[in-house]
Amino acid sequence: MTKLSELLGTFENLWPAAGAESWDAPGLVAGSESADIARVLLTIDVTAEVISEAAGNYDLVLAHHPFLLRGITSVSESTAKGAVLAQAIKSRLAIFAAHTNADIVGDGVSATFAAALGIKNAVPLVASASPGIGHGRIGQLVEPMLLGDFARTIAAVLPATATGVRVAGDYTQLVQNIAVCGGAGDSFIAEAAAAGAQVYVTSDLRHHIVQEAREAALVTADRLALIDVSHWASEWLWLDVAAKRLTQLHPEVVFDVCDLRTDPFDFVLTQ
Repeated sequence: MTKLSELLGTFENLWPAAGAESWDAPGLVAGSESADIARVLLTIDVTAEVISEAAGNYDLVLAHHPFLLRGITSVSESTAKGAVLAQAIKSRLAIFAAHTNADIVGDGVSATFAAALGIKNAVPLVASASPGIGHGRIGQLVEPMLLGDFARTIAAVLPATATGVRVAGDYTQLVQNIAVCGGAGDSFIAEAAAAGAQVYVTSDLRHHIVQEAREAALVTADRLALIDVSHWASEWLWLDVAAKRLTQLHPEVVFDVCDLRTDPFDFVLTQ
């Protein structure tokens, strides 16, 4: 077994907390640093179902999304957050989150997403002062392909979700310069266009933002296409990368990826 404090040191080396956005809340959510850790479950979200699966089977849940982030004023067990946290504490289950600080690193969420889509020579879309560190990634496909075919590639690579892959663009447009951002990345559309991307793949794209971006593309003739995918799916690929890296560093600890789909949408109806 390994003390949680030792794992926390490893997490800090891999995903320095200083790299997190000012609004973010990564770090230890529950648990004692002196606790012995033998089994870790990696997940994107901390949900009641995830905690139920982990309780009694694991000592630590390593999540991407912080469990306590926005406006939490009570952890009463009569609340959803309180009930989940209480179950974790009663089960002696620690919870840790690595969020935007894990998005930006060289083998982080966006880099993993880009590599899975076959994007080569990927560099940060929004770079920091440190080489290879920054939000999103931009690079090139080995060969140009139809936008529609590229969208099908994305659908094949990502785990299945109800909402699938949504595309704003011409199916027959040839694309090669690709920008991606795992998770919600609509704030980087302008950067993707300025960097010469022909496609920007991200999550949580909203009607007006997509419409305005497509209208702007008509004026500038840059033809930037937008592809919207599940937030959970775009980040889930990173869990396996993180688990393998942690196993190399701590072979005495078992690191498993949670196979529960925590995407919140269950089905879609079309006319």
